[in-house]
Amino acid sequence: MSFKRLDPEDISISAEAVVAPCWSTNAIELKANTPEGFFLDNNQITRNTGNFYYEVRHKEATNTTSRVQFAIAYGHKNGAGSVPFDANETGKSPSATIYGQYRNLVFGDEDTDFVFQGQTSDDIYVISIDRARYKEKLFPGTFNLKLDSGSGGKVLHLTDNSNDISTISYVDAGRIYDVISGSNGTKAVGSTNGYNSAGGSYGKFLPDVGLIILNGAALNNAVDGTNIATNTSTASGITKNMQRLFNQIFTGNSFKLQSEETISSNFVFVRVRNSEFNYSTNPSNITSSGELRHNVMINTPQAYITTVGLYNDNNDLLAVAKLSRPLLKDFTKEALVRIKLDY
Repeated sequence: MSFKRLDPEDISISAEAVVAPCWSTNAIELKANTPEGFFLDNNQITRNTGNFYYEVRHKEATNTTSRVQFAIAYGHKNGAGSVPFDANETGKSPSATIYGQYRNLVFGDEDTDFVFQGQTSDDIYVISIDRARYKEKLFPGTFNLKLDSGSGGKVLHLTDNSNDISTISYVDAGRIYDVISGSNGTKAVGSTNGYNSAGGSYGKFLPDVGLIILNGAALNNAVDGTNIATNTSTASGITKNMQRLFNQIFTGNSFKLQSEETISSNFVFVRVRNSEFNYSTNPSNITSSGELRHNVMINTPQAYITTVGLYNDNNDLLAVAKLSRPLLKDFTKEALVRIKLDY
């Protein structure tokens, strides 16, 4: 084994953005087809967690390869649309918890309400992309979601407005964009701004935390196509609003989204000069008297490089790089081995 100290110029750091489909299907678009598409886990929605959110999978929950793709939740500022925790306390229910949770996550406080381009909405629908799906962050301009009430009306095409703005806005949760009517980050053709006709955007797109927060008031505006018909009752046995949004996503049959991940790499260049590493350090190559066992290794030595180890100053082995095949080395040859470390 031979050692050589690396120089500062032998190490280079690089970073590149990798864009990939969000879904487990490894496709940009998730569709309600068979065998992969939109599936609810009936066991999950009938448990207590089903009062707060619905998990949507790309296969039946009974399939061992089924994975959660995103979750749907409904929130109301005053706790409407779900059964109160205590019949004697109004305003405290799963919907109030959801509204408060996402208000705190997005804005960092419990006092800021959701305002959608000038339009205040007491209720929100939340699509939370599974953490394993979006990796580091979502890729703006790739969000495309179709909502269809199934009544033969207009299909609502939603996207973010990342390609229509020149200045990015930030909140406590990172970048924030408006959700508008259009596709691929651009407003619909013929639309002045892609907003809801009653005023305001259709929601907020937060790529750094994997969230799409939809404006409940806009989704209940039948003039623009789909009317989600939110139920703001608090009576026991009400139809959960998460099911209403799921039905429109299922009927719309198209949810496109991509993730973006920054991959940092260390490149280590190991330079082997013609005068270096020509002799084998294998003990079997030395006789008991300390002489070379084979005379050919005296004047015309040859060695084969098979492995490069990276050590620190304490002689601790940190990484090992294996060559695809042994590399012949003698006094007439030089080599440059490039090692890439991704993290």
